[in-house]
Order: sequence, then structure tokens, then C-alpha cells
Amino acid sequence: MSRDVPPSASGGRRPSATAAGNRGASRSKPAGDSTTVGADVAAKLNPAFLAYSRLKRRRFDESITQCTEQLRANPLDKAVWMIKLRALTGRAYIDDMDMEEEGVAEMLMDDNAMQKAARPGTSLKRPVTGAPGTLAGGPNAGIRPMSSSGRPLSGFARPGTQSRGSTSGGRAEDAFKGARPGTSRPMSVAGRFVRLGTASLMASDGDQFINPDRLDVVKYSTRPAEAKALLDYLLYHDHNPRKALELAAEATKAANFEDWWWKARLGKIYYQLGMYRESEKQFKSSIRQQDMIAPYLELSKIYLKLDQPNTALDNYMRASEKYSGDVALILGIARVYDALNDLARGVQYYKKVLHYDASNAEAIACLASHHFYTDQPEIALRFYRRLLQMGVNNTELWSNIGLCCFHSSQYDMTLSCFEKALTLSDDSNAADVWYNVSQVAVGIGDLNLAFQACKIAISLDAYHAESFNNLGILELRKGHVEQARAHFQTAGQLAPHMFEPFFNGALVAFKLGDCQESFDLAQKALNAFPDHTDSKELIKQLKKHFTML
Repeated sequence: MSRDVPPSASGGRRPSATAAGNRGASRSKPAGDSTTVGADVAAKLNPAFLAYSRLKRRRFDESITQCTEQLRANPLDKAVWMIKLRALTGRAYIDDMDMEEEGVAEMLMDDNAMQKAARPGTSLKRPVTGAPGTLAGGPNAGIRPMSSSGRPLSGFARPGTQSRGSTSGGRAEDAFKGARPGTSRPMSVAGRFVRLGTASLMASDGDQFINPDRLDVVKYSTRPAEAKALLDYLLYHDHNPRKALELAAEATKAANFEDWWWKARLGKIYYQLGMYRESEKQFKSSIRQQDMIAPYLELSKIYLKLDQPNTALDNYMRASEKYSGDVALILGIARVYDALNDLARGVQYYKKVLHYDASNAEAIACLASHHFYTDQPEIALRFYRRLLQMGVNNTELWSNIGLCCFHSSQYDMTLSCFEKALTLSDDSNAADVWYNVSQVAVGIGDLNLAFQACKIAISLDAYHAESFNNLGILELRKGHVEQARAHFQTAGQLAPHMFEPFFNGALVAFKLGDCQESFDLAQKALNAFPDHTDSKELIKQLKKHFTML
């Protein structure tokens, strides 16, 4: 039998609009009511289940707080102990699969560095060099120097480039003590791990959750689930690789050396301890037992640490043949070619990355940078607009768009882009934006604006060598020769890798008749950029002058 449906109060069926409105009203409740309902539901749930639910939803702080309350009531609850262990690890976890920046200690005190100079293209210390159209296949140092201020950045730092930037001035003493008080980073990667570990301990509940010195590693090695969670805690939260090594060694023995997971973690531990060859053996053994992508990425990182980019490329190639289409492997190949200055091959692989992942921000940014340096600012602008559409909104992007608009003769958009960049800037990048503004001002002939922009850049960053160099050129145009020479000298001291201040200083000294100083500065310019034609020509003239004396 069909049931009779009573009519509405109006005597008929309600209009759809009214029904939709009522449904919408039923969904929207006051914030206080929803909070009260959520609190009531949470109070009725099992506390351990609630902590685990928050862990799975990556609400680590709430999960840790919930577990702490439960452990105070029952310190022997293993389930809650495991949940808190994983929550602390998840909060401090750092993805360490990618290439990492080298610290000053690794660069100056590297036991694995080659004693003899390597051939160009076989070492990250000596990348491929050449003019456009040669093996390098891209712009040379005259167009794309190591310091990228005033030119679009790729958006992603390459290994070692941050340590050689203009902030440290290229001097060891400045790099060890830091450029600005309170903001200097530890001089080694291990130092950063220690600092992160200290911060994570202080961010916990005030008391240390686990005392590593009192751990019975033999007991935990027979409990695989607890041992794996504990090992990740020691690695990522406490940053204590030595204790983690003891636990991993015992657990590997307990597993009869047949568990690939423990071998992969042993490779990670050896890498953090600087034992790269032992780490390589563990990762290779892990791959033999269980072929996965992650050990290949870790192996390539080891070879790059050993300054063997060609071996890293071979490893990436073998892995990409087995796992075709994996973006991480293709991106690693592109990064290595980019670090070797073999930009033509690097661009091919960045394009291949976009073939599989059209929204990869790093590949888009690097392709945009490449097109800008190869005199194609219109194409670079399209890539940067794609980043904007993807939701990227930062100072560097707007500054790059402004430069592309300027070189594309879209002057109406240039200043508005730099205004947006200055709005989003902070103390770390505001100087670069003002330097770019000075570049644009020089291009349009407004030298007063260029002078003021360089002054502002120096006031924001006293170590900004590019601004000192441009300020010296502007002072020279005003006829202030001594101030110009002082600015060129300051720029050369802050950034020995730049050839512009040395050549400018050499040219001024030559015109003033100081041939010896001009010769010395021209030699420094050639050391920084061996293919600089003007420096070679100046040295030829100076040698003729010396032979005539």
C-alpha cells in the first residue's frame, strides 16, 4: 500500500526554491553550535582512536596533546605511546630525497674532494663552459653569472650556489660568522640537523619524550613495528644518527639481513654520518632485495656528494628506464645537467618533466629562466604567467615578470609588477627588487631613479655587490671618479666571482694612467670569466704599453 503524504501548510507541494532554501538553512549552523557538537562527539570517542584519527589527518599537535594526557593516566599504554611517537616524527619530518645545499664546512673540509683538477663537465666544481652553440648549449657567464640578482631566478637553488652568493662575499671568515647577526645559518648540513633537533625537542611538552641513552636497542630490535617507528623518531625528531645506527644494526641482524627497509635506513644513517661509501653499499643491497625508486634517488645524492655527477646521471638513467615517466628521476637528471651548465640537455629533460606533470613548478620556472637568458622574454613571460595561474604568488615571481615585461617592451606593466613585488618583499629579497628597479631605470634613461634605487638596495643589504657595481657606474657618469673606484673595489671584495667590478675598476685605472693596477684587476676579471673579450683586449693594450717602456 502506498502511504498518503500530508500536504504542506500552504495546502500544496512546496516550491523547489523554498525547499532548496530550507536545505541550505539546515546546513548552515552557528559556529558555536558546530563547535559544541564537535566537542560532544570528541568526548564520546575513545581517546586513543581520537589521537590516531588526528594523526592520520596530520593534526600532529592535537594528537600529541591527546596522547600526553593519556600517558599521564597510563604510562604503559603501548598503543598511545606509538601514536605519540609517530606524531612527533611526522611533525619534524623533512623530505630528504632531493639534492641539498652544501654547507661551508663541506666545501672547505671535504675529505672526498679530488686533489687534482677534474676535467670540465666531470665535476660540479668545474662545469661545462662555452659560448652559445657549443657543448654547453646555453648562455655563458657574461649573460648568466653565478649571482642572479637583476636577472630572473629559476626559483630553485642549485647545490653550492647559495654558499657562493654575494651575501657571504666569498670569504671563509664571513661565511663562518654569518652576514647578519641572528640570521646566519650553521656552516654545515650536520649543524642544521643539530639545530633542528634542538628546536624540535624544545617544541615538545617540556620534558624529553624518550631518552636515547637509556634505550635497550636489543629488546626493541625484536619488535619490528616499534623499532621502525623508533628509528624514524631518532632520525627525524632527535637527529641522533649514532643511536639510530645501533638500533638499525641490531634490527638488521634480527631480520637475518633480509629486510630491505632496514638496509635503506642504514644507508640514510651512514649518509648523515658522512660515511658515503658504506651508505652506497647499503642502498645497493636494498635495491637488490626490493627494487624501488627511493634508493635510486638516495644513491644519486651520494654520488653528487662525492662530486661524481656522471655516475649520478648513469644511476638516474638506469632507474628511469625501469620506471619510465617518474617525475622525480627525470627532474634529478635535469638538475644535474643544469648544475654542470649543460643547459641544452637540461632543458630537454625539464620539457620531459612537463610532459608527465604539466603543473611542476620547478620545471616551469627553470624553462622560463632559460628562455629569458636566450633572448626570448616573451616566451619566458608565458611560463611565469602559468605559475601565476597555478597560485604561486611571491616576490621573485613578480620581479621576474616585471623584467620580462620590460625586455618585451611592455613598459606599462613593468612598474606595476615591481610595485607588487615590493609589496610582497621582506628583508631577504627587497634589495634584489630595488636593484631590478635600478636596472629598469637605467634602461629608460632615468639615472636619478636608478641612483636612488641602488642606494635603497644597499641600505637594505650592505653586502649587495651588484648594487655597489651599478652605483660605481652611476657615480662615474657624474664625474665622481674616486667614489666610483671605491664602489668597484667594494663590489669586488664582496663578490669575487663577479667579473664586472674588476673590469670596471681596471678600465678606470687604465684611463687614470695606473697601468699596474689596471693589469691586476683585468687578470682578476679573466679569472672570474675567462672568455671576457673586453678584458682580453685591455690586457693586450697593457702588454704593449709595458713593452714600450
